[in-house]
Amino acid sequence: MCQTTLQGKDSESEVLFAALELSAKTWKVAMSGRGRTRQITIASGELPALWEAFAKAKERFGLDRDAPVVSCYEAGRDGFWIHRELEQGGVQNVVVDAASIEVDRRKRRAKTDRLDAGRLLAQLQRFHGGERRALRAVAVPSVEQEDARRAHRELGRLRKERTSHSNRMRSLFTLHGYRLVVGVHVCEQVQALGGRLPVHLRAEVLREYERWQLVQKQILELEAQQRHEVAAKEKASEPRIKAIRQLMELRGIGETSARVFVDEFFGWRQFANRRQVAAAAGLTPTPYASGSMEREQGISKAGNKRVRAVLLEIAWGWLRYQPDSPLSRWFVERFTGSGRMRRIGIVALARRLLIDLWRYVRDGVIPAGVKFKTGIVPEGVTVRMTAAAA
Repeated sequence: MCQTTLQGKDSESEVLFAALELSAKTWKVAMSGRGRTRQITIASGELPALWEAFAKAKERFGLDRDAPVVSCYEAGRDGFWIHRELEQGGVQNVVVDAASIEVDRRKRRAKTDRLDAGRLLAQLQRFHGGERRALRAVAVPSVEQEDARRAHRELGRLRKERTSHSNRMRSLFTLHGYRLVVGVHVCEQVQALGGRLPVHLRAEVLREYERWQLVQKQILELEAQQRHEVAAKEKASEPRIKAIRQLMELRGIGETSARVFVDEFFGWRQFANRRQVAAAAGLTPTPYASGSMEREQGISKAGNKRVRAVLLEIAWGWLRYQPDSPLSRWFVERFTGSGRMRRIGIVALARRLLIDLWRYVRDGVIPAGVKFKTGIVPEGVTVRMTAAAA
C-alpha cells in the first residue's frame, strides 16, 4: 500500500473526512482530520484495506477510535455497492455527481488522481459544513429498485443490436445490387440468388442472420416476461406495478413508456417540487448572461436521458391522442407555425407533461380534459384543473 502525506489545513473537528478517487486498478483515498491531510493508495475493491486506512488515519490525526467518518466518491462504473458497504459499516457516505465538481477553467490544467482526490476532499468538507452547493449528491436506489431497471435497459440494447445486424445484412446485399428483406426468410433469399453472391459474402450474411435470430429470440422473451409481470394478478398490489398500470390507463402512454417512467424516475425518486422533477430530467433552461450579453443555451440535458427521450416521444403522441387536453390546446395556440417553433415548443410541452404525470402518479391527480383508454376515470384518481387549463 503506497502512502503519501500532504500538507493542508482543515477546520478543527472530531470527524474524519475521506474522499475516494476510484479507478480500475487502484483507489486513491484522501483523508483529513484536525487540520491534517493524508493520502494513500489501495488496491481496487479492497474494503478491508479501506477500513484499516480509516483506523490508522484516526490514530494518526489524534481522533477517537469511534469518531464518525464522512466519505464520498464520484458516481461511475462501480455503481452503488461501495456506498452500501460504507453505510453498512457506519460511514456517512455521499455519492457525488461528477459533473458538479468544480474545476479550473484554464485551457490546460494539471490533472491526476492525487489532485482529483484532494479537490473532492476539500469540497466534501465544504458540503459537510453547510455549503449545500459544493457538491450534488446522487439519489441511491435500493438493490431491488436498481435491479428493476435492468430488463428495459437490456431490451433497449438488444433492439439496437438487432437493428445493427439488420443494417449489416442489407448493406452486404446492396454491395452487389440486391435488396434483402430481413425477417424469417433470409436463408431462402440467400439460396434464391445462388452463385450470384460471392461465397464469403454469402457465408457472412448467414452468420449475421444467426446472430440476428439469437437477439430476436431474447427480445421476444424479455417482452413476454414484462407483459406477464404487468398482467400478473399476484403483483397487482406492488406499488411499482400499480404505478405502471396507472400510467398505462392514459391515452398516449404504452407499457414501455410507463415502465421507463416508473423504474427510472417515479418509482423510487422523491421530489419536493416541480422544479426538482424537471431538473432530474434535464429539462431546465441554462441561461448565459454577463453584463449586457444574454444568451439562452437551451435545456441542460443533465438529467436522466432515457426519461427525457421517452418523454419527448410521448409529448408528440400526446398531441395526437389527447388533442382536447389543455396542454395540447396550449401547444397549438402558442407554437403553431414553423417546424423550428414546434421543436422548441415540444420541449416545453414535455416539461409540463412530466410534471403532470408526476402529480398523477404521486397524488392520483390528473389535469382536466385528459382521456383514459377505457373512457372511465379509475378509482382513487382526482380530476383537477391545472394552471395550463385555467
